[in-house]
Amino acid sequence: MEKFADEALIEVSSGKGGNGCISFRREKYVPRGGPDGGDGGRGGDVIFQVRRNLRTLAHLRHKRSFHAENGRDGEGSQRHGRGGSDVVIPVPPGTVLKDGETGDFIRDFGKDEGTFAFLSGGNGGWGNVRFKSAVNQAPRKALPGQPGVTRLLRVELRILADIGLVGFPNAGKSSLLDRFTNARPRIAPYPFTTKIPNLGVLTLGDRDIVLADIPGLIAGASQGAGLGIRFLKHISRTLGLVFLIDLGDASYAEAFDTLYHELEAFSPELVRKPRIIAGSKTDLEGASDRLETLRKKYSGESVLGISVFSGEGLNELAGAVGALADRLDRQTPKAETDAPGGEGRAQ
Repeated sequence: MEKFADEALIEVSSGKGGNGCISFRREKYVPRGGPDGGDGGRGGDVIFQVRRNLRTLAHLRHKRSFHAENGRDGEGSQRHGRGGSDVVIPVPPGTVLKDGETGDFIRDFGKDEGTFAFLSGGNGGWGNVRFKSAVNQAPRKALPGQPGVTRLLRVELRILADIGLVGFPNAGKSSLLDRFTNARPRIAPYPFTTKIPNLGVLTLGDRDIVLADIPGLIAGASQGAGLGIRFLKHISRTLGLVFLIDLGDASYAEAFDTLYHELEAFSPELVRKPRIIAGSKTDLEGASDRLETLRKKYSGESVLGISVFSGEGLNELAGAVGALADRLDRQTPKAETDAPGGEGRAQ
């Protein structure tokens, strides 16, 4: 199975501040030089940074603990300690941070996110020179550095795509993505070829539309059956959905209803997204009659017929996908796309 990591549990810690120094100036002919203890350096921060070249969270599975550097202690001659280096954790676009113990939402790294300083390092302690006063010329007091903070985080990835392709295994999603884009997903004539979400870009004129091929669902997916809910979350950010129905499958007439209920059981927001129903494999014998059956059954839906093998209906579907994406872009405020739940682009 391909190595696709869309979840990770990590521990992050900011750096401790350095301790202040108790020191007195000692030079020849200066018997009472006074205090000269420097401050401790500030501890390093924990910073998350979006890297567009990353596609998974695999790097967070190899290293699960991230610690910023502690600040250095102050020294005599009013030398302040060096600040600790920050720890920078790279994440792909679409990453969501949650508290590892409570599950509370912390941050959603949308398309335009850059860096996020999550934990601040502890302040350095004051040296004794800070406590000199008219009534206390030789203070023997310094402050310790403040401690850093440690948190357990659950990091999740929700892929960023405009349109999600959903359907049962072997419905033709990967083949469609291959024809529409240059994604080159693995394709074979047996179920569950796709075990990771694949992304591709459909170019229509001067518009690029990102398509996501979501691994095949089966009945009971919302309860964990098959690949279960692991990949359903990746549909949450899409503008709309294309339901691919295999016209060569005996249960084609019930396929859309089953897919609809699985998505609804996982999140009612998913079934509110605008959608297109595409009957695939129209080149098969009897497929045209089955397509008409679908159109009559779902007369209120947009039902198209396609054949990746012959190319039939692909231009019509591409145009429908482009029109859907353009319409939703005009209707959807940008703030919605970065909603904490990641499901703001519903119709």
